[in-house]
Amino acid sequence: MDRLQLFKALGDNTRYAIYLELARASVPRSTSDVAEALGLHPNTVRPHLERMRDVGLLEVEMDSRGTVGRPQHRYSLAADAPSLGLEPPTYPLMAGLLANVAAAFEPDPEAVASAGREHGRYAGTARAGAGGCVAAVRAEMADLGFDPVEQSDGEVTTVAFAHCPFRSLAEAFPDLVCHLHRGVVEGMVEVLGGASVARFSTLADRDPCQVELATR
Repeated sequence: MDRLQLFKALGDNTRYAIYLELARASVPRSTSDVAEALGLHPNTVRPHLERMRDVGLLEVEMDSRGTVGRPQHRYSLAADAPSLGLEPPTYPLMAGLLANVAAAFEPDPEAVASAGREHGRYAGTARAGAGGCVAAVRAEMADLGFDPVEQSDGEVTTVAFAHCPFRSLAEAFPDLVCHLHRGVVEGMVEVLGGASVARFSTLADRDPCQVELATR
């Protein structure tokens, strides 16, 4: 996703208000739904919706159920739209509940990391050829909201995660969240090659957490 185009799209007050409305909605909304919620005319809302769809912020589906004439377009946030902290409150609630359930079974950290590696392998495959292992890991972590900061001494590259998008959960369930994060990084490195994980320091070890990648 082109970050510059994204920021330009959300730089308009009307588009930002529309994006807020859709981010808080639990179901896709039509142009008339959004217009009514914001007190705007549908003809005003429609081009803004199309602009946000063009830059990848929104997805659109056709809904012809019980209507006469052309199907309605219904808009929702795109699956890969960056988080702006606007998700419906049900998502953090569900994440917390699931973490509580998982913690009750006292899973082994390596079993938790193994689940993270599954996603890491997928992410690594998707980013293969995107500038090498370290660059791919940094890009993936940036897209996930970890705000990675890189420093290298020529043999070991340290990537510190200046912001944890799951910090409240990580502090409450470090054996789950931090080791899932570790597994994602390890899975990416396994697939991409060119480096190895020398050490992964979780929040229990240091703040912010970081990974040390030894180049081969």
